[in-house]
Amino acid sequence: MGPPPPDPQTRLPYGDAPAPSGPAAPERSAPPPIDPRVPRYALDPRVAGYEPTADAAIGAAARATPEAEDPAAAPEGSRTPTHGTPAHGTPPQGSPAHRAPARSALSRLARNSPVCAVCHSGAVDPHGYCDRCGHARPRERDHLERELAGIAAVSDRGHRHHRNEDFFALRATALPDGSPAVAAVVCDGVSSATRPDEASMVASEAAGEALLASLPRGIHPQQAMHEAVLVASATVDALAADPSLAHHEHHQQNAPACTFVGVVVGGGLLTVGWVGDSRAYWIPDDRTAPPVRLTEDDSWAAQMVANNLMSEAEANADQRAHAITGWLGADAYEVEPHTATFKPDGPGVVVVCTDGLWNYAETAERMAAALPYDAPVRPLDAARALVAHALDGGGHDNVTVAVVPFPAPSTGAGSPHGAS
Repeated sequence: MGPPPPDPQTRLPYGDAPAPSGPAAPERSAPPPIDPRVPRYALDPRVAGYEPTADAAIGAAARATPEAEDPAAAPEGSRTPTHGTPAHGTPPQGSPAHRAPARSALSRLARNSPVCAVCHSGAVDPHGYCDRCGHARPRERDHLERELAGIAAVSDRGHRHHRNEDFFALRATALPDGSPAVAAVVCDGVSSATRPDEASMVASEAAGEALLASLPRGIHPQQAMHEAVLVASATVDALAADPSLAHHEHHQQNAPACTFVGVVVGGGLLTVGWVGDSRAYWIPDDRTAPPVRLTEDDSWAAQMVANNLMSEAEANADQRAHAITGWLGADAYEVEPHTATFKPDGPGVVVVCTDGLWNYAETAERMAAALPYDAPVRPLDAARALVAHALDGGGHDNVTVAVVPFPAPSTGAGSPHGAS
């Protein structure tokens, strides 16, 4: 059943009002005290310290790849050029690529070959490699962009990972009174879990469809979000080969897992729901007003601060700071969706993102500084700019962000539809 609908007059003030920790707490409050005897708050040993190890392993595998002997076996994203052009830098003097780039472009156009996404001048051959710079054509999921009914999202693999384990879903529909409603869901696959890319995809899709079904029926957005998180959780659970073994001491599985954050805007209300450390930020159109972070992380650092065991600075400096304590997956002891509903005092934008972005703009003020001023009317460009901000900062993780203006844009929201 989930929580009862909140007071619709819950305000999102322009004053000093950070994110609530629950649906009935509009003012700033710490997460509830954590009972260490409750197993669901156990630190996930798969996550702490995983990323450096994974990246090092990927780098070692790439260095050991016999590129010279077999160009097709080169690390993903590169290959020995077919025209004597180095993968980076100027083509050798006298090479075909150096002599006739214009002729190469004309030839590409004549045979209607796709343009290389790396050098932007070569043609992609039937095997997926550029005939000028030698780079492989990115897989579709390496970089995703969608725009729907005035909201938008972008997801990118980043610079360090071998695949994109994030995913998102966008949905637009109409409430019973005919007014528009939009929803965005962003999920981050837990890299050390099995098939994290599948987990994030099925979770975001399932939640998006659940919201698309609930909102037109008049279900309160907070209740709809609560149910959507549970539907997403069940869908991720089903990916495990045998969910009953997820907590078995001697047959423990590394079950598929992901985080979750979603937003619904409609009917003058803004509703967020989350599990894990993916976040939502409120940035008012009036940039003289302070932005607000709407979510509280399910993380080791947040637990330490909530229980007065460490200061925020001390907890964030610890190597375990970003280890998550909540996620969707068969080995999550109990999924408790966090939800909150607000009635903003004015127009603004909700930024929904994975830690691949907020690691480079952690505070609400820094996120607002990175968000273009025209985000309400150009959400896709704004999402691209935020992803570029993370990539320029290092891009050490997958990066996914959705930009959702408030109030809900009216364009294209007259009937139920959606896109992922």
